[in-house]
Amino acid sequence: MKTKLHVILWLLILSLPLQAQDYVDIVKLSSNNAFLKNNQNESIMNAYNQNLQVYFPVRINERLVVITGLTVENTNLDLLDGNARENLLMTRLNLGIKHKHTEKLTGTYLVLPKIASNFKHIGLQDLQIGGLALWDYQVSDLWKIKFGIYVSTENHGSTITPLIGAWFRSPNKKFYINAVLPIRMDINYNIIKGFSVGADFLTSVKSYDLSANTRNAYVHENSIRAGAYLSYGFKDNSFIIRVRGGYDVTRYGLYNSNDIVGGQILLFTLTPDTRNQLNPRFMGGGYIGGDLIYRFDLNKEKKK
Repeated sequence: MKTKLHVILWLLILSLPLQAQDYVDIVKLSSNNAFLKNNQNESIMNAYNQNLQVYFPVRINERLVVITGLTVENTNLDLLDGNARENLLMTRLNLGIKHKHTEKLTGTYLVLPKIASNFKHIGLQDLQIGGLALWDYQVSDLWKIKFGIYVSTENHGSTITPLIGAWFRSPNKKFYINAVLPIRMDINYNIIKGFSVGADFLTSVKSYDLSANTRNAYVHENSIRAGAYLSYGFKDNSFIIRVRGGYDVTRYGLYNSNDIVGGQILLFTLTPDTRNQLNPRFMGGGYIGGDLIYRFDLNKEKKK
């Protein structure tokens, strides 16, 4: 049984696309509370966000792994300043392959179908399709470079995001950087056994269909979040608890369903944004949150 468990964990390490080389987060549950300021009356709107990610791969041969996974996210907020709070839900399948092209170059190719709405009435307008192609080039045991592209259909139009990044680990293994920009970056330093500090950066562009409401509309989310965290790992760092805080600049714009912007690269629209926003504009504010992570560390397995 123990041998079978080791085989499964090795497959997980080989398969997840955006993780560092020496570990993999198999399950990650995150919760955050952002305090965003209403630009009209300067009141504070609390936006509660929960995110669950689970991954499971199937190894075909030495060079090919089939990737499967699920991401579920919920954001609860007051869109219309005093009206009933709204739940913005997203459920996404992460389906694809990771292929080792050469000894140094590996490619990850994912199809990302998702349903994003308030889940009051599920229809074709709630379905969106994304895709990711990410290549890793192994420069040495200490670092590698990453490059690729992410595309997605959204209610406001299409999103195209070029990707570039790197992973680096210090020779003493106390410090690492894992970045896929402009999506995310994680910098971590191990203080003593079990305790580490870090800083991270996360962006996202999403939309949610609200056509089940009396108002035929959608929400366009542009998010930039940066902060610092304190982390504690136990059971040989297999289970990790993080507490975090920082600054959140997230725009939740409510628009009529036929009021679209077309293409978007990163957070910038390709044409002037002339849409009429139906809800108050929110300014950035602080956030607090935490993570529960189940992680497998490849370095420990190598020592056995």
